[in-house]
Amino acid sequence: MLKKIMSDYSRKNPYHARLKSHRLLTEGCDTKATHHYEIDLGDSGMPYEPGDSLAVFSKNDPDLVEEVLAAAGFSGEEIVTDTAKAEVPIRQALTDSYTITQPSKKFLAAMAEKAPSAEFVPLLDKEKKTELADYLWGREVIDFLLAHPEVNFEAQEFVSTLGRHNVRLYSIASSLSAVPGEVHLTVADVTYESHGRARKGVCSTFLSERVTDTTELPCFITPGKGFRLPPAEEETPIIMIGPGTGVAPFRAFVQERQATHAKGKAWLFFGEIHEETCYFYEEEWSAALADGSLTQITTAFSRDQPEKIYVHHRMLEHAPALWEWLQAGAIVYVCGDAKRMAVDVDSALHQIAREQGGMSEEDATDYMAQLKKDKRYRKDVY
Repeated sequence: MLKKIMSDYSRKNPYHARLKSHRLLTEGCDTKATHHYEIDLGDSGMPYEPGDSLAVFSKNDPDLVEEVLAAAGFSGEEIVTDTAKAEVPIRQALTDSYTITQPSKKFLAAMAEKAPSAEFVPLLDKEKKTELADYLWGREVIDFLLAHPEVNFEAQEFVSTLGRHNVRLYSIASSLSAVPGEVHLTVADVTYESHGRARKGVCSTFLSERVTDTTELPCFITPGKGFRLPPAEEETPIIMIGPGTGVAPFRAFVQERQATHAKGKAWLFFGEIHEETCYFYEEEWSAALADGSLTQITTAFSRDQPEKIYVHHRMLEHAPALWEWLQAGAIVYVCGDAKRMAVDVDSALHQIAREQGGMSEEDATDYMAQLKKDKRYRKDVY
C-alpha cells in the first residue's frame, strides 16, 4: 500500500502543497540566511520517512527572466512549445520550464556557431573540460547574451538550446510521527556575486523571497533508501554528523526517536559559523537531551574564536569516545557538503580508526571499507 501511495505523486504528477509558515534561523547574522520552512501536505496522505528528501518545483526569478528576454530581443509574448509540449508565451516558458542560469552544452554550441570569435569558443574543445568548467563558474545564460548582442535567436530556437528546469532536492527536517500532514525543510539562501553581477540560487531564493501561503508548491518525495534509522527497539548507537543545513535529516531522526522511544544512544555533531546567531534548533536539541532521545551533542562554531574549528576537529577531540561507540556497533551518518566537509570527516574517521584502534594505514583503510560494506557509514552529501 505504501508503494502505491508514494507512486501517486511524482515528477510527472506532483502534489501542490502550500507553505504553512517559515522563520529565519540566522536572525542577527549578516553573512548568511538560513530558513526553516513548514509545508502543509493537506489531505494528500503523502508519506515519507526520516532520511527522505522533498523534491520541489520552483519558478525562475521574474527579474532575471525579464533580463534574459530583453538581452535576447524578445517581447515575452512570442509563442513557443515548452518542455511539456504546450504552446505558451516565451515569458511563461522561461519562468516555469527552462534553466536560465547554468548554460547548457547546446546553448554554448549555438552561441559559438553565431559568435565564432567569442573568447569561450576554444574552450569547447573536448580536451579543455577543466578550463571550460573554470570559465563557466559564476557565469549564466544572461552573461553570454549581454556579451554578444550581435547574436540573434528565433524564440523557439532559443528555448530549444536551454536545459530543462530541474526540481531541487532538500533533505526533510521532520518526522510524520511528530508533525502529521506536514513536511519541514532547512534551506540556506544561495547568494553570491560573480563577474560584476549578483547571483541567486534558483529554488532557495524562490522559497525565501517569493513563496507565500497562497503559492502552490509542486513537490513529491524522493526516498533516501540508504539513509535510515535502525529499528527503535534495537540498542544500535547512532552518530550523526551534520553541519549547517546538513543537520536537516537529523532533526527528523531525533523527532522519530522521540516518537518511537528509541533505545539506542544518539550523538549529534553540529557546526556553523556563530553560536549566537546560527545554532539551528538549539531549544529542540536541549529538549531531546532532557528526554533521552539525544544522548550527546557536540558543536563547532568556526568563527567564534581566532582559529577556525569544524566538526572534524571536534571528532578528533572526542576520538576515544567515538571509537567506543564504533566498537559498540554505531552507525555513522554524514549529511552536507560533499567537497570539503565530507572529505574531512572521512579523514577524521580514518585517523580515529588508525590511532584509537592501533591500526596500520592499510588496516584503517580496510576498516573504513568494512564500515561502508556493513552499511554502518552512510552519507547524504551534495
